[in-house]
Amino acid sequence: MEKNWQELRARLTLPTQAFVNGVYEKNHQDGVFDVINPATDETLAQVHNAGEACVNRAVAAAKSAFQNRVWAGLSIDERKAVLCRLADLILAHGDELALLDSISMGKPVNEALNIDVAGSAYILRWYAEALDKMFDQVAPTPSNALATITREAIGVVAAVVPWNYPLEMAIWKLAPALAVGNSVVLKPAEQSPFSALRLAELAIEAGMPAGVFNVVTGTGELTGRLLGLHMDVDCLTFTGSTAVGKMFMSYSAQSNLKQVWLECGGKSPNIVFQNCKHLEHAAQKSLAGIFFNQGEVCSANSRLYVERPIYAEFLALLEQHAATWQPSQPLQADAKAGALISRSHALWIEEQVAAAVARGATVLTGGKVFSIDGKGTFFQPTILINTTVDDDVNQQELFGPVVSVLPFDSEDEVINWANDSVYGLAASIWTDDIHQAHRVAKRLQAGTVSVNTVDALGVTTPFGGYKQSGFGKDLSLFAFDKFVNLKTTWFQIL
Repeated sequence: MEKNWQELRARLTLPTQAFVNGVYEKNHQDGVFDVINPATDETLAQVHNAGEACVNRAVAAAKSAFQNRVWAGLSIDERKAVLCRLADLILAHGDELALLDSISMGKPVNEALNIDVAGSAYILRWYAEALDKMFDQVAPTPSNALATITREAIGVVAAVVPWNYPLEMAIWKLAPALAVGNSVVLKPAEQSPFSALRLAELAIEAGMPAGVFNVVTGTGELTGRLLGLHMDVDCLTFTGSTAVGKMFMSYSAQSNLKQVWLECGGKSPNIVFQNCKHLEHAAQKSLAGIFFNQGEVCSANSRLYVERPIYAEFLALLEQHAATWQPSQPLQADAKAGALISRSHALWIEEQVAAAVARGATVLTGGKVFSIDGKGTFFQPTILINTTVDDDVNQQELFGPVVSVLPFDSEDEVINWANDSVYGLAASIWTDDIHQAHRVAKRLQAGTVSVNTVDALGVTTPFGGYKQSGFGKDLSLFAFDKFVNLKTTWFQIL
């Protein structure tokens, strides 16, 4: 039976206060900020803009919980049970969580439910189940000594996450950090705070002790900066722009040299070689690689390079299928794309497209901001041609549904083009020559290379970039490394 999302929306309660030490705060002294539904222009709520006192309370609660070992001191089986109960609660409240994300950041609600919510529960359970499959080590030593190498939780972890996947990006950080015994202070993006706040409530319901998981809402300029500079935050993990990532590195240097783990911007290349026999499939997947989630994906395949002998044929396929990604209202059951996060962001993208055209580019499809029934901010799926490799539109991250398509003539040429970027998050290759796939993948400077698909990822494989796309990996067992200290204990046998 098809859900009536509008009816469910009418019954939805929006949390608006920071969640600290197991309860919602009642402090209004810090001020508030508006959260806007980008698909309707409706002001959804005024949300607490957490200042210094609130951030201090949240960090103190997390520090106290860690020092008193109310969570870190539990057995692996006990932590695992709580996290699995939380995964169950995420699924049980899936409609609510999906709506909270959809109305605040504009993505199709069915996508939020079937991908983001389902993925969040799965990832959380995967990390919980991984705990009792990991082992510490015994190092080689002389016969009169024993040296163990053990992982220990760091302490207080601050997690700052973006608005494009509000719930799932939070889980990417929270799951490994909490699983190993840390306490966490989460700052969701100010555009999309609701699902993080509801998640904190559900964590208490699942049996997580108060103070272990706290949520402070607020702007990056205020709340994010306070977390970055806080002397009692032991580790900060961030997903967002490269510019803000650099600020967090600076905050660490100015404060306590807290560990900082960054997953930042991207300008991912997608290379289609002429020996790809499945051009129709490659074209459809290439469009998904840039238009999915309205192009608001850090690893979106925004630079598309097509070998010259198939360039015209491939362009025709792209143009044919681009219309299937036309945005619609996110609460429609058949919506394939939704609204962009804000009018200012959409207008900025439109300006970048217009500037590229002024420099000689041609708009094959799209290129404009539009509204639906006079409401909301949507952007046409856009294909640009006749750009140059070094044009701004091929160098800066637009974070929207815009792809630039260029022909290339040789393998060396396209590899040089692909690597000509300050970013190195992801890349894709289309070829039916396995030797070429291996050869090119080894030369691409990217954290993930997808062969005959786009933007491939899974909880079992690490996700993160090279160069100014950041460092430290989300997902996989490698994500645990960000949230533990390695301790050597040397026993001298007398």
